Amino acid sequence: MEDTVRNDVLDIARILEDHRAEEVIALYIGEMSDWTDYFIISTVRSTAHLKGLLRLLNEFLRKKSITPLTRRKLLNREAGWVLVDCGRFVVHLMDREHREFYELEKLWFDNELIYSSKSS
Repeated sequence: MEDTVRNDVLDIARILEDHRAEEVIALYIGEMSDWTDYFIISTVRSTAHLKGLLRLLNEFLRKKSITPLTRRKLLNREAGWVLVDCGRFVVHLMDREHREFYELEKLWFDNELIYSSKSS
């Protein structure tokens, strides 16, 4: 099961990078978190880009029969940050302003980096 989840996380990170998300990283945080095992964090260039990546993510999740835990975790698309909680992993699609302000990777720096895009 763990390998399947890790592979899904890596597939999502690659999909995001292939579709021009910037600074895509995936972290294994399972040793420090009791509510999820992985974070995928990426920077989007615009609201339209964010919406397109969200559509691609939702297509991937449907194909894999992965249902996000709750849609209430989705933040306002115009707010510049969409969080998709899939249980074992959480995907963060953030504009540059939110990425630089919240610095999630610095909060979780002491965890295993399992993916880093060329632009990271």
